Amino acid sequence: MIKQVDELRVNTEIVTDDYDSPWKEAVEHYFPEFMAFYFPDAYAEIDWSKGYDFLDQELRALSQDAELGKRFVDKLVKVTLLNGDEKWIYIHIEVQGTRQSEFGERMFVYNYRIFDHYRRPVASMAVLADEHPDWKPTSYGFSVLGCTHTLEFPVAKLTDYHDSLDELLTADNPFALITAAHILTQRTRKNDQERYEAKRRLVKLLYQRHWDKQRVIDLFTVLDWLMRLPEGLEQQLWHEITDIEEQTKMRYVTTVERFEIEKRFQQGVEQGVVQGVVQGEYKLLKKQLERRFGTLPAWVSDKLSSAGEQDLERWGEAVLTEPTLEAIFNDSTPH
Repeated sequence: MIKQVDELRVNTEIVTDDYDSPWKEAVEHYFPEFMAFYFPDAYAEIDWSKGYDFLDQELRALSQDAELGKRFVDKLVKVTLLNGDEKWIYIHIEVQGTRQSEFGERMFVYNYRIFDHYRRPVASMAVLADEHPDWKPTSYGFSVLGCTHTLEFPVAKLTDYHDSLDELLTADNPFALITAAHILTQRTRKNDQERYEAKRRLVKLLYQRHWDKQRVIDLFTVLDWLMRLPEGLEQQLWHEITDIEEQTKMRYVTTVERFEIEKRFQQGVEQGVVQGVVQGEYKLLKKQLERRFGTLPAWVSDKLSSAGEQDLERWGEAVLTEPTLEAIFNDSTPH
């Protein structure tokens, strides 16, 4: 079931849905920099001294049963504005995406779902990393019988940065480097040697930034995810890195870190597969329960939305034999 690393390379193009994994990690590790780079106006309104919280479990509960197309790197984040208000920011990053007619509708639906659940204003924003410069949805809505309902949302389009590659390579924000890596990944899709040269250039920039060791390792992991190379060129690059570290006296990506980076890469592939399995089991079990018991109470929905693979499998077996919801979930607590 788990895809092998070699399956990820076809003419050096990353072809699995796990292409979103490096973006997910980068957003989680460097969220303020993400906002500053792609959405500077929103960044300026947030009180970063108050911190921020990712609400992945809450978003999962709201989106489990949605049938609105493939989503990449959805994030729900709670922040505090400089005026003291708390806001829920829904971020959708479309990575290796194609033009999708339902994209604006998806942004609209999730914005409303989050508002409906929490009764708090929601700011939805999207990063589009597809290769179609003319596709840039920024709103969705409808008007009927005098009633108009519209969502307008800001969008950062990576193709808009194609003419600014030199500026990206000199900027200090890590997402400038990630955006440059994304652009160079697309440009070198059919040429292994060009990709090797581009990746080597970006790796050298990591060492020239004088960033702390953890940031260098994190961003190197992103580069490694985006710009996969054939084994021979990959080994050649590691020799280059060894030479760079000897020259700069910066022992960052040692043998231990290299193994850790490869481990994180493989874990990301495995995690993507597991998430797909859990999503499928969730939907199947939910349909089975609804057929037997009708509309499910809130406590059952809560259990399903936070369940792991083993719980879903156990309940899937119990639904065939147990007479009540309480028996299926082994729950004697009154609701």
